[in-house]
Amino acid sequence: MSALLEVDNLQISARNDDDELTPIVKGVSFNVQPGEVVALIGESGSGKTTIALSSLGYTKPGLEFVGGEVRLHGEDVISMQNDRLRGLRGQRVAYLAQSAAATFNPALTIGEQVTESTVLHGLMSQEEANRRAEDLYRALELPDPDRLGKRYPHQVSGGQLQRLMAATALCGKPDLLVLDEPTTALDVTTQIEVLKSFKSVITQEGASAIYVTHDLSVVAQIADHIVVLYAGEIQEYGTADQVVTQPSHEYTRRLMYAVRPPPAAGQGEETSDEHQRKAPALEVKNLLAGYGRTQNGAPEITVLRDVNVAIERGHSVGVIGESGCGKSTLARVMAGLLPAAQGEVLLDGAALQPALQQRSRNELQKIQFVFQMADTALNPRQRIDKILGRPVEFYHGLKGEEKRRRVGELLQMVELPQEFAGRYPEELSGGQKQRINLARALAASPEVLLCDEVISALDSIVGANVIELLKRLRKQTGVSFVFISHDLSTVASFADQIVVLYAGRVVEQGPTNAVLSPPYHPYTRLLISSVPELRVGWLEETMETQEAQAGIDRVVTLTDKGCPFFDRCPRAVKGTCDEETPPVRKVTGSHSIECHLSEAEFAQ
Repeated sequence: MSALLEVDNLQISARNDDDELTPIVKGVSFNVQPGEVVALIGESGSGKTTIALSSLGYTKPGLEFVGGEVRLHGEDVISMQNDRLRGLRGQRVAYLAQSAAATFNPALTIGEQVTESTVLHGLMSQEEANRRAEDLYRALELPDPDRLGKRYPHQVSGGQLQRLMAATALCGKPDLLVLDEPTTALDVTTQIEVLKSFKSVITQEGASAIYVTHDLSVVAQIADHIVVLYAGEIQEYGTADQVVTQPSHEYTRRLMYAVRPPPAAGQGEETSDEHQRKAPALEVKNLLAGYGRTQNGAPEITVLRDVNVAIERGHSVGVIGESGCGKSTLARVMAGLLPAAQGEVLLDGAALQPALQQRSRNELQKIQFVFQMADTALNPRQRIDKILGRPVEFYHGLKGEEKRRRVGELLQMVELPQEFAGRYPEELSGGQKQRINLARALAASPEVLLCDEVISALDSIVGANVIELLKRLRKQTGVSFVFISHDLSTVASFADQIVVLYAGRVVEQGPTNAVLSPPYHPYTRLLISSVPELRVGWLEETMETQEAQAGIDRVVTLTDKGCPFFDRCPRAVKGTCDEETPPVRKVTGSHSIECHLSEAEFAQ
């Protein structure tokens, strides 16, 4: 069988300001057979996306094809004229970007966007395209397929939007799909449903795919062959089973070593209490928060309800849960970005004003926010030295040489070279931008860092390095962390306390080892069982479990009565769980679970 796509000695270079070429992709060769998924894995900057985009005859601005061929059905796409490339893109090769939220136009219906390219290329009439889209909605296991196309992007969940991006790409029946980190920023349960749908629809459609990712655990579930890349060169190339179970190259083994094991008790480090004081570094009590305001001052949409969390100095509290559970809202309330409707936020035992504008500069300095998306958090028109220098000057009054020296120290802290000070954010990789994002928060010398999914978009090695950096900072300075993440494996290795949020309620909290050992809240059990394992066949096994069948592919629903997890819980009791607010059960010490089940029933 002849290959669908042949990448033959591909060479791509970047042209600098002196008009000199620097090699980026250095003689890469591999094939994609019909109906096959080939994964490109490696660290940020390894050339994964650059190589994948070459299948569309495209390079990012500043890059040039300097050698080799990329043949689709035997025809070199690199040497194609622009008018022929326009016909190729979206018809024969379709691209799925990482962020579905940024891909979809919020002003157009889903159906208009899914069918747009197909109709514009003249592949189908609008009616035929609508029917094709509905068939894809069903194949991707999306809810209400007959009416889904009439909705707008904000009316579906993040996981559903990610699958709709696949429907958009598949609508024109392309020969090849390029999937660029399509599950990286998703929570674990959503990631499973999206992976399952992608794998199913690729098989049904008989399509081939290039899957770009840094997550080896995900690759093991979906790829037929794996290409391991480092600095634009192939380090290893083989079947998924061979690369995952018997890696031959040292770099592949290094990548696998950086993959954290499934979350379990005993993975974290012992935390010293040497920085501890009488009052917690940060605490929230009886928190009620949401969006909008009614006439009596209550939120129109309540997101957090009766939340109590304390962060001791020098400790780290991991806040876990799916998208829509209220994790980021909790951090925004702590930072003052979203004033709480009721309850208190205390810093060193002293109550803070609810709104950011009412807090003193000293209070602002002590609580710093590290945002999830570095792309939107960093000003694209400012150089890195200006981005890092501003908080240094604002909070510490440093100027001139002292400020430059401090900026250099901050770059060193996040393991970036000094010459990055003169660059703009667009000149950095995603992982490098996230480290600048972290360095800017550290510039204030804070007492509490609110980290919102700070490693969700980083490759496993860089993510592991950032976690080690945070651990060192915690030991050296006594800085406390609120670590928001959907990555339970990272939380298990970093946090001393875990707070499990579901639909704005704390369903379980306690020391990490206690939360990750039975008994579990049913939702905690679902989260733990949904973390991908680094072995082929794990996805199929997991989808057969009771937890997955009951809880996967369900939207988080905020409720006023009963347990919000009722409609997803395999052990729910009708008439009790859906009507009565569950009691908080103290299991041991500070470990508590909010559930109608007794401790004896948990143990079963």
